Amino acid sequence: MPILKDFTSVLSRNWEINFLQCYPNGVLKYTDLCNLFQLTAATHSELGGISFSDMQVYQQAWVLSKMRVEIACLPKWKEVVTVKTWIQSLENSRSTRCLELFVGDEKLVGCETFWAVFNTQTRRPEALALPHEHFEKYPNHQAIEKPFSKIAIPLEKEIIATRRVLLSDLDIVNHANSVKYLEWCLDCLDSEIVLQQKIHSFEMNYLKEVSLDDAITIAKKDSIYTIDTNGKTCFALEFDFKK
Repeated sequence: MPILKDFTSVLSRNWEINFLQCYPNGVLKYTDLCNLFQLTAATHSELGGISFSDMQVYQQAWVLSKMRVEIACLPKWKEVVTVKTWIQSLENSRSTRCLELFVGDEKLVGCETFWAVFNTQTRRPEALALPHEHFEKYPNHQAIEKPFSKIAIPLEKEIIATRRVLLSDLDIVNHANSVKYLEWCLDCLDSEIVLQQKIHSFEMNYLKEVSLDDAITIAKKDSIYTIDTNGKTCFALEFDFKK
């Protein structure tokens, strides 16, 4: 568990937005926004010695449980953005990580993520096996205005799509990557809502992992979208649209 010499408890990382990350209108995709947050969080974990590689010594990995993203506007192609991240809390098997995205001094996006330590053999949560005291925690430093919530899953909803989990959906933990759930739901939205940046915020609850060849059903009621498999809801997403 090496702690690298340039480790700090608050990390800022610059990224240049490339054309592969953009919608046809030249703004960053919501999915690639989340990918930038994941990559920045991973870099911070690597610098502090609690990365995937470090945790795999104990057959552990971080998995995302909740995520809330609040957006003023999206950055554009060729812009250099700064993503800033810090740990708000980390205790036993749970951690809250905050992230903010800036262009220059202007904050465009705030995000908070809630993670669980997951044993990659038993597929169950467990306490983090690695020390983390060198990470200063910032319990009073928020990145979003509205706190996490438990999304109320509707009893009655409209099925809008079905699909099967493909190899391209999987990540290194051998389940569908968290961003894929968002991608599947965004593909069911009216394209003008996405292209005109009418999404003010979205919140995601990850309830159960899905794996290769799983058959999934995407359903919605109003602004809430769910993904079900084998009759159980494994993911819920709630959008807040701009007026």
